[in-house]
Amino acid sequence: MVRTVRTTSTAAALAAVLAAAALGLAPHQAQAAPATPSTAPSTAVSDASSELRFHDIPGSGGITLKGNVFTPAGAGAGAKYPLIVLPTSWGMPQIEYIAQAKKLADSGYVVVSYTSRGFWLSGGEIETAGPADTADVSAVIDWALATTPADAEHIGLGGVSYGAGISLLASARDPRVKAVVALSGWADLIESIYSGRTQHLQAAGLLGAAGYLTGRPGPELREILGDFLGSKLDKEPQMIEWGKKRSAAEQVDRINANGAAIMLGNAWGDTVFPPNQYAAFFEKLTGPKRLEFRPGDHATAEGTGLLGLPNDTWTNAHRWFDRYLKGERNGVDTEAPVQIKSRSNSGYEGYADWKSVGSGGTEKLMLSDSEHLFTGVDSGANGGIVLLSSVLDQFAQAPPVASIPLLPRAFAAVWQSPRYDEERRVRGTVRVHTTLTPTKSDGTFVAYLYDVGPLGLGKLISNAPYTFHDRPAGQSFGVDLDLFSTAYDVPAGHRLAVVVDSVDPLYIEHNPTGAQLTFSSPRTDPSYVSVPLREQ
Repeated sequence: MVRTVRTTSTAAALAAVLAAAALGLAPHQAQAAPATPSTAPSTAVSDASSELRFHDIPGSGGITLKGNVFTPAGAGAGAKYPLIVLPTSWGMPQIEYIAQAKKLADSGYVVVSYTSRGFWLSGGEIETAGPADTADVSAVIDWALATTPADAEHIGLGGVSYGAGISLLASARDPRVKAVVALSGWADLIESIYSGRTQHLQAAGLLGAAGYLTGRPGPELREILGDFLGSKLDKEPQMIEWGKKRSAAEQVDRINANGAAIMLGNAWGDTVFPPNQYAAFFEKLTGPKRLEFRPGDHATAEGTGLLGLPNDTWTNAHRWFDRYLKGERNGVDTEAPVQIKSRSNSGYEGYADWKSVGSGGTEKLMLSDSEHLFTGVDSGANGGIVLLSSVLDQFAQAPPVASIPLLPRAFAAVWQSPRYDEERRVRGTVRVHTTLTPTKSDGTFVAYLYDVGPLGLGKLISNAPYTFHDRPAGQSFGVDLDLFSTAYDVPAGHRLAVVVDSVDPLYIEHNPTGAQLTFSSPRTDPSYVSVPLREQ
C-alpha cells in the first residue's frame, strides 16, 4: 500500500502526515508498491515542493518496517539524488523527522525515514541497536536504491537518540555510507547508563517504560533490563558484553576504515547519554568529523528542529550532508571541528580538538580536610530529574540548586574554594581525585561541583556517580572520578564547592545499612579537584 501526499510547506506536511498516519493505524498485510517518480513540473529544486509517500519497507530477517519517502519535485527521467536514511528514535513513529525530511528533499535529497524495528507498527522485537537493527539500515538502503531515484554513490545516515546510535553502528557495517549525523546519541552504551559502575536509574527506567509502552522488547532486552535495574551483580559481565556489542566505540576501527564523515551533537546536561563518551569517541575518529555541544538535556538541543522551527543543530546537519554528499563548499569542513556553546552565554566557541577545550590550563582545588559521612540519606545535593532539570537550565539558566551552608554535614562532605576576584570559565571535564575509606565492602557516592553565590546558594555545574564492590572494609583506596563534561562560567565574587553524598534519585546506590565513608588527603597522595579552564 502506498499513500502519496503533496507538500508545499512544513505546516502542511505535518498536517497531511498526521492525518495519513492516523489512517495507517490498522495493520497492513500487503507489501508496498515501488515508488514512482513525481509528475510535477520540473522547477528549481530549492523552491519546489517535494513529494511524500508512505511505504511498507522490507527489513532484515523478513520483517516489515513502516516508513515514508520524500523525493525532490521533478524527480524522474533517470535523475539521481543523494540518499539520506533516518531511523527513528526510541519509541517514536515514522513521522518523527517529517519537517527536516521535507527540508532535505526540497534541497535535493531522497529521504527515507522508518520506524525502528519492534516499535509501533514495524515488525520484529526491540533489539536495542543489535545486529538486526544495523542490518535493517542496509536493507532500507537496498530498497531505496531499487525503488527511488537514489544515488548509490552518495548515501548518508542520521537520527536523534536511538536513531543516532543505530546510524553510527551501521556506518561500521555498511561501507556505502559516506556521511553520518548522530544527534543526542551514544557511542559507548556502558559509559552512558552505567558510568562509574553505577546504574543510571531514571534514564534506564525511562527507556524501559517507553519501550514497553510503544513497542515489543525482545527476550534479551527484557532479561538485561531486569538484571540491570535489579542490581544482579553476578550478571554484570554479560550486561557489559551486551552493551559493548551495541557501542560504536568498540567498532571505531571499522568506522575509520570505511571513512564516513561523522558529525556528533549532544547537550551538556544529557541525562540519558552524557557528553563524555561522545567526546572520547570523537577523539578516536580519523576521518572528517565534527563535535557540537550545547546546553540542554536529552534530545532538547535539536527538538525544536523536529517541529520545523529554526534550529542551529539541524542547520549544521544539513550543511554536513551538503558538504559530504553533494560536495558543496559551504565551509563546514574548514571551521573548527569542535563547536561548543557555554551554559552561561549564547556565543559559540571553536576548538581544534576536544583536548583544546580546556586550553586555559587547569586549576586544582585541594581537598585537604578529612570528611566523614553516613550513607543512606539524601543530603539535598542531587543531579535533578531526568529530562527536566537540564531543560530548565537550557531555557532559563536554572540548574538544580542547593543551599551549601545548610547541607547536613553528617550526610554530605563539603569543600569550598575562596571567592574568585575574576570570572572562571569552566570548560571540559572536571576530575575528582581522593582517598576513600569505607566501613563496608560495597558502596556508592556521588560527587557534585557547584557555583556558589554570596548567599550560599549553589547552582549545579556537574556531577557523576561512583560505585565500588568487594573492597576490604576499613581499607583505604584511591579514586579518580570524571564528572560529566560541561561549559559553565563562574561569576567574579562566587566560589566553587565540591559536595559528596551517597544518595541521588538519578542513580541506584549500593550502600549497606549503617555504612560510612571517609574521604581523606594523605600527604603522599593529596586529594584535589582538577578544573579545566578557558583562557580569559
